[in-house]
Amino acid sequence: QVQLVESGGGSVQAGGSLRLSCAASGRINIMGWYRQAPGNQREMVAVITSGGSTSYADSVRGRFTISRDDAKNTVYLQMNSLKPEDTAVYYCKAVRFNEYWGQGTQVTVSS
Repeated sequence: QVQLVESGGGSVQAGGSLRLSCAASGRINIMGWYRQAPGNQREMVAVITSGGSTSYADSVRGRFTISRDDAKNTVYLQMNSLKPEDTAVYYCKAVRFNEYWGQGTQVTVSS
């Protein structure tokens, strides 16, 4: 069983930045960030593999950067140039034989 602890959410004005962190209780293969806005389905934001390959949603490419520190079993999401449409609950997801989800952290971007 892997436990995930997220941190770093909050409120920011448009154009601002936030960094999310997700610490896993063990080694993880694939880690990613997903988000869900009210009334919307959960969507992939960014994913990083154990080899460091990354994938981004078109809506965040160029503004968000995902990275990982395997020594700390932690994945980060640096979010720059935030827009009101980035407002959502952000969830960390980890894959190691099974899928594990964090509890979610709220990100609110005001115009």
